[in-house]
Amino acid sequence: MKEPFVWDRYSNQPYPIKNRAYKKSMRKISYKDIVPLLLANILMFPLSVLTMPFFKGKKVDKKEFFGMGVDIEDGAIQTKLIKELKIKHILLRMPLWEMDRVDEYVEFAKSFEGCEILINVLQDREHIEDKELFAKDIDTIFAKFSQVANEFQIGNAINRTKWGFFSTKEYMQWYKIAQDIKNSKYPNIALIGPSVIDFEYHYTIRALFNFCKIRYDKLSALLYVDRRGAPQNSQMGIFDTKNKINMLYALTKLSPKSSSDIYITEVNWPISNTAPFAPTSEKECVSLDDYAKFMLDYHKIAYKSGKIKRVYWHKLIAPGFGLIDNRDGIVKYPAFKAYKEMIDENSFIL
Repeated sequence: MKEPFVWDRYSNQPYPIKNRAYKKSMRKISYKDIVPLLLANILMFPLSVLTMPFFKGKKVDKKEFFGMGVDIEDGAIQTKLIKELKIKHILLRMPLWEMDRVDEYVEFAKSFEGCEILINVLQDREHIEDKELFAKDIDTIFAKFSQVANEFQIGNAINRTKWGFFSTKEYMQWYKIAQDIKNSKYPNIALIGPSVIDFEYHYTIRALFNFCKIRYDKLSALLYVDRRGAPQNSQMGIFDTKNKINMLYALTKLSPKSSSDIYITEVNWPISNTAPFAPTSEKECVSLDDYAKFMLDYHKIAYKSGKIKRVYWHKLIAPGFGLIDNRDGIVKYPAFKAYKEMIDENSFIL
């Protein structure tokens, strides 16, 4: 990433933008998108809430339900750990600012033999602004990863300026570049978006109800619920995990821009006493025991809803929010055992 965007290697996300003048100047982009965002939400927010009870889920294949995030920087040990967990679906991030390593990423993906892989294409401001560069590099990614993957999440956490986008419209125009290349050269792959993080429904609504010529083959959401407590906790009165899922599903049913297949492509809890690896302040962090319990509860709620096709836990190895601490060798947190038991065919506990 290039200044003023800086990558935090501890928490696997960009640092907040510190250049206030730059951030203020770029906000002008988001101001232009306020009116269509408001209009879409005035109509679709109440409609989606009213129709939530009428859209019923369907039986979810438990073999297809579980997914795990892996990271090239965490090494080859992950292939062994994924086999131990018996995970069939993994998510691998491909940062656009590391295109010089794309072949290395492809080889890493190939090491997960027998797994189905979702490639999460991470944006940077350079590729957002330089549309020709993005077209060239996304074409390369589709071509090279087509050997090992047929699903690509286009963008990540698009409602966070530290990730590079300053409006939903800017994201949709960017997504369309990838979609046009997919349609012309790679018709058999699936594109996934819009990857809104947290329960910021207004951005999801804007991404699903618009006049842009785009469509998501599957809808992705980074659906965090309550970083300070259990997934049964609620926001805005009624929106616990169950109802957040219900609303998200209703939006996909009402929108012509997406199928109703939903992937939750990132979720976790920050772990206490792991700074600087925790992605939040200590105030939001939870104990290892609570982490394991909340993880099980979250999967149970999502699975029983019948409205979430897959949950990708973020991620396998991360001292501050994963299943394993690798600061001093491989130390499996209690959640690793809990996850293994959760998905075991002989002791499926959801």
